[in-house]
Amino acid sequence: MLHDCGLMPRDAVRKILRAIEEIEQSVQDGKDGSAYDGRDEDFFYFLNRELRERLDVGTAGRLHTGRSRNDVDQTVLRMALRERLLDLASSLAALVDTLIRQAHIQRDTLVVAYTHGQPAQPTTWGHYLLGLTEILLRDGDRLLAAYDTVDRCPMGAAAITTTGFAIDRAQMARLLGFATSYGNSYGAIAGCDYATSSYAAIEVMLLNLGRFIQDLGSWSGFEVGHIDVPDAFVQRSSIMPQKRNPVAIEHLRLLSSLAVGHCHTVLLTMHNTPFTDMNDNEYTVHATGYEAIEGANRTLRLLDALVGAVRIDEEAVRAHIEQSSITMTEVADSLVRHENICFAQAHDVCTRLASRIGRERSTLATVPYQAFVDDYRAVVGKNPSIAEPAFRALSTPENFIAVRTRPGGPAREPMDASLIACRDHMETLRSALAAHRRRLDDSATALETAAERLSAN
Repeated sequence: MLHDCGLMPRDAVRKILRAIEEIEQSVQDGKDGSAYDGRDEDFFYFLNRELRERLDVGTAGRLHTGRSRNDVDQTVLRMALRERLLDLASSLAALVDTLIRQAHIQRDTLVVAYTHGQPAQPTTWGHYLLGLTEILLRDGDRLLAAYDTVDRCPMGAAAITTTGFAIDRAQMARLLGFATSYGNSYGAIAGCDYATSSYAAIEVMLLNLGRFIQDLGSWSGFEVGHIDVPDAFVQRSSIMPQKRNPVAIEHLRLLSSLAVGHCHTVLLTMHNTPFTDMNDNEYTVHATGYEAIEGANRTLRLLDALVGAVRIDEEAVRAHIEQSSITMTEVADSLVRHENICFAQAHDVCTRLASRIGRERSTLATVPYQAFVDDYRAVVGKNPSIAEPAFRALSTPENFIAVRTRPGGPAREPMDASLIACRDHMETLRSALAAHRRRLDDSATALETAAERLSAN
């Protein structure tokens, strides 16, 4: 850029580029004492010293024309973060693909839906997984929105007010793979929203995952037993031969909780800091953020493997559906439709029936039909017209699922529509990720080509 703007002769460019290559190789190899060991104030000064030892100061010093350690630091931090965000978004996309695939396969597999920790209504494993899928797709949107904030190049902002040299900030942005250069130079240096928006999005994603992980832990417990965790994700007790500990779920909870803590550390570190260049938004805190991203990545990848492997214990689920009478809502709804009574009356009938079932420890399949008739007559003042076979049929979980055909419901038609919508959303996210990757690859190629051209004799 300095060469193209007439601020550095080609001979100086060639020497500096070759020296940088030598320094990079020496650092990688650990030769000639050229390892960064803290003798210099920071890595920036280490590179300056190495350049001046290889070149005369008049040549090496030209590299710093129109730039500051401030805009260099902020640019490097953004470059490091955007790579990690793309990797994380790719891991999220892989999990979402698995969830969509499993939701399609398991769209008829019954599970118990809980509210307030109690059995509420029957639904399907596929319906449940699509609920999580839609949330994670929105998490993907939040990650990409954060990436757009990161994807702005601060180079040329210099210390905080740009420079009097006629530099080309747009060219710097293109060569470094940024979508655009940062607007206001003060904000380019002082702003930390690229970091806070990124780690806020990651923290929200982890909180969403954590709620699902909690359900996995609860549903895999002995007393519930709705989920069977395969041996590959289980640790056997060292003393109790019969005991299978689904430790993968514990690891998921631990990984995600630690990552949430690291995200929150970044956010809190930025709290009550001045709107200017500051060490609070530099390498120390970003290293903590990178740990958050590593933990989030591990969480996503482990969960991806686990979701594709767990099995619903349909026998245990059906037993609990019967024991808890959680199809009672549809019994009440059906009475409204078949008997032409209001829902308040139907609710009262079914409340009486549910209390009777609880006292007598029966189920909707075994409670005497006459008991239902008596409760109906006590509320409505007459006998119901619905016969016993119809009463038994409408109280099944299959009927409960089949009649819930409204958008977003667990019946086949709305499930198919939801699957299509999720696949379309996923395709949009994948296209955006691919476009970001292409720009980074294209810019790397353009930068390498330009460097080779200027390095040639």
